[in-house]
Amino acid sequence: MRDTNSRQLLRDLFQAGLDAANPRLAVPGFLPSLPKGRTIVIGAGKAAAAMAKAVEENWAGAIDGLVVTRYDHDLPEGEKCSRIEVVEAAHPVPDAAGRQAAQRIFEKVQGLTSDDLVLCLISGGGSALLALPVEGVSLEDKQALNKALLKSGANISEMNTVRKHLSAVKGGQLAAAAAPARVVSLLISDVPGDDPDVIASGPTVPDPTTFADTRAILKKYNITPPPAIAAHIDRGEGETPKPGDACFDNCSMFMISRPQASLEAAAEVARSQGITPVILGDSLEGESREVAKVMAGIARQVANHEQPAQAPCVLLSGGETTVTVRGNGRGGRNAEFLLALAVELDGAADIYAIACDTDGIDGSEDNAGAIMTPDTLERARKAGTDAKARLANNDGYGFFESIGDLVMTGPTLTNVNDFRAILILPKG
Repeated sequence: MRDTNSRQLLRDLFQAGLDAANPRLAVPGFLPSLPKGRTIVIGAGKAAAAMAKAVEENWAGAIDGLVVTRYDHDLPEGEKCSRIEVVEAAHPVPDAAGRQAAQRIFEKVQGLTSDDLVLCLISGGGSALLALPVEGVSLEDKQALNKALLKSGANISEMNTVRKHLSAVKGGQLAAAAAPARVVSLLISDVPGDDPDVIASGPTVPDPTTFADTRAILKKYNITPPPAIAAHIDRGEGETPKPGDACFDNCSMFMISRPQASLEAAAEVARSQGITPVILGDSLEGESREVAKVMAGIARQVANHEQPAQAPCVLLSGGETTVTVRGNGRGGRNAEFLLALAVELDGAADIYAIACDTDGIDGSEDNAGAIMTPDTLERARKAGTDAKARLANNDGYGFFESIGDLVMTGPTLTNVNDFRAILILPKG
């Protein structure tokens, strides 16, 4: 019974985090006033379809627009947008559908006047989905570099710095194309620190990064890009628009949903059950298995010394960990985190955990994440599964699949990064 109740509580905490990030609840309060001229709605990200639907349901005037989202992230039949076109494309490695959608979005915002409004809907995943390479760089080149970055262990800020300097629309360039129209951007944050220039590579906000930063990142991770990309970066021509550029004079930005709000919603659910929540941070980064070691240490401190809180308590955290891929297993940063946590705790009693991506997709797999219980390793051994070998092979998905503890939500149509909850119960 204790196991069943703990599992359900962890799922309830995760669901509270998802509910707090529902785009159709967040968008309406941030919609701007009607313009004198046209309203063009554009957007990119895993929440793009849900955000566009919220605009349609709450916009009194005429609208035209196009947003791009990940495959299988459109709304179900009967709920789809009727005035804003929704296109699906690939993530995390861009494809031709994303390139075509980005080209069409780029064209839609050109030739506007100061009487017109561009309403830009941005959420996590938009960087890969809004794939319009600079002249001289092919989509295949960008795909190859994206794959290398994803395996390198680079964090999202570093990856998007590189992406911005290979794009015709990222890093504020979409806002520059839309000038002098009024540009209002509504953002759902999926990045540590909620930096608007990192979310979907900041297509409508100033870019403080440079080609020099791009070269340094590729050198740091020992990545050799395709020749066309290397030549473009070495030339360093066509720098992205920086803070203070006149193209942003008629632009405004609103952060409509953040990871912190989801953690606070989960904390309220915990309190309602008599469990003390401890929010450790909404922007934790680092290698998944190293973050797991730190979290295991904190969980033990609670269990053994009642610090920083007395059991029952739950440690809540968000952010985006990374995985340096060395094996060939089926991974995902949340499954890797939980597997490393299980190995580190080694069957410690009364400690349960859930780790999931709020978009419902852990990395490129079909699960949101997984659940860990005190008997996780024991059940794995009985199933013939070696936890340490699976971890060495980056096979967190395969490990939790073998014991039936994957969390499967399907696409949630929002994205406020990873959600982690470690529940420590009183001994007994």
